[in-house]
Amino acid sequence: MLTIVATIFVFGIIVFIHEFGHFITAKASGMRVDEFAIGFGPALVKVQKGETLYSIRAIPLGGYNKIAGMDPEEPLDDRSFLNKPVWKRFIVIAAGAVFNFLLAIVIFFIVYATYGVQTPSKEPIVGNMMSNSPAAMAHMEVNDRIISINGKPVATWTDISKQLQGTANTVVPVVINRNGQEQELSVIPTQAGNEGRAIIGINPVSLVQEFSIGESAVQALHTTGYVLVSMVDGLWSMITGTTNAELAGPIGVAQMAGQMAENGFMYLLQFTALLSLNLGVINLLPIPALDGGHLIVLLIEGITRRRLPVKALQYIQMTGVIILVLLFVYATTHDISRL
Repeated sequence: MLTIVATIFVFGIIVFIHEFGHFITAKASGMRVDEFAIGFGPALVKVQKGETLYSIRAIPLGGYNKIAGMDPEEPLDDRSFLNKPVWKRFIVIAAGAVFNFLLAIVIFFIVYATYGVQTPSKEPIVGNMMSNSPAAMAHMEVNDRIISINGKPVATWTDISKQLQGTANTVVPVVINRNGQEQELSVIPTQAGNEGRAIIGINPVSLVQEFSIGESAVQALHTTGYVLVSMVDGLWSMITGTTNAELAGPIGVAQMAGQMAENGFMYLLQFTALLSLNLGVINLLPIPALDGGHLIVLLIEGITRRRLPVKALQYIQMTGVIILVLLFVYATTHDISRL
């Protein structure tokens, strides 16, 4: 249940802000928005207010704005999308990703102003653990100090991963100190990733550094910029083949949302900010059917001062849809294989 609630929370906020970016800029540009929808499929809630229908739909994996005049074959008037200047249409299309970036800044600001920055302690003390993790199954508890693993002493947190190396899927004796008394637990580490790293599903104690309001704002901007650069660099590495492509579909994202929620609301907020940045970056990729593909078409129109033929636009959109469907199937299959 927690995973379901966390997934709806994360997707709901990110999708709402993304679509609201398109919506508010379309309204400000004088365009008519016939529908503002969160989700796809059958409508669960519908409210007509003025000229716009607001709806919440059954599948919470996206949303859309039905802006009048986006289809060149429908009747156009002064408030139609295609009858507005290129620069206004460019702003409306780009606004979704921009609002995702702004959402991340706001969330990071709230986290820093409310919780501060949590840095991991170097002490080998359990701060939290994943449910159903090897540590949890072995009845390890929060605040347990790890003394040794497999007979090898543990003095710092980094020693834990060193002593676990090569122990995946085998029974490993772990000596812990709990309330002044030493106990030996039998833990079976699991393998993480293709590199075969052994983990037991624990995290260190967090040390808190507090920030003022001004410092929180600066830190939020810095974090957002750093994450964006890292994401773009990672995407480029995957495109050029220097690193393996690691994609997570809806199932994988839902699992991660549930895990973050188990660790605490602050972690769920940070995960939401990271996913919002991820959605913004992905949407700006020059792939047909994504916002980035629309922006490329608008740039071409702005430079040539001519719209692309309707048939060409249809072929471009169809290509984009096929690419997205293939990516979705690949990511979902990858998610299922990791269950």
